[in-house]
Amino acid sequence: MRPWVVLAGLNGLMAIGFAAWGAHGADAAFAPLVERGSLFQLLHAVLLLGIDRLAQDGRRLAHVAGGLFLAGMVLFAGSLYLKALSLPPPLPMTTPAGGVALILGWVVLTLVGLGRNSDGCGVRRG
Repeated sequence: MRPWVVLAGLNGLMAIGFAAWGAHGADAAFAPLVERGSLFQLLHAVLLLGIDRLAQDGRRLAHVAGGLFLAGMVLFAGSLYLKALSLPPPLPMTTPAGGVALILGWVVLTLVGLGRNSDGCGVRRG
């Protein structure tokens, strides 16, 4: 099993489903929240396919980036979906925490790209 591919598929599915609901069923006042959440979720779902490729190449730090992207999608998009459903997010500051997780995921992905060895940390081994 390739977990990053599975997670990419599930997040893509959810993003398209929420986008359809936002366009056709959500209250007009909340439709922009759903649109923003589904856009961010879909973009990062596709990114998880790249994370899978990096992980398959032995870049262990890619798993850290993938985890941050996944956490960011859940917190950021999930909190926007909850707001659109007129439900409060589970914790205050959930949306900004999700945004920070997404930003940190991109930072870690940059570090993976700068690495020259199998763990993506830039340290040469024997």
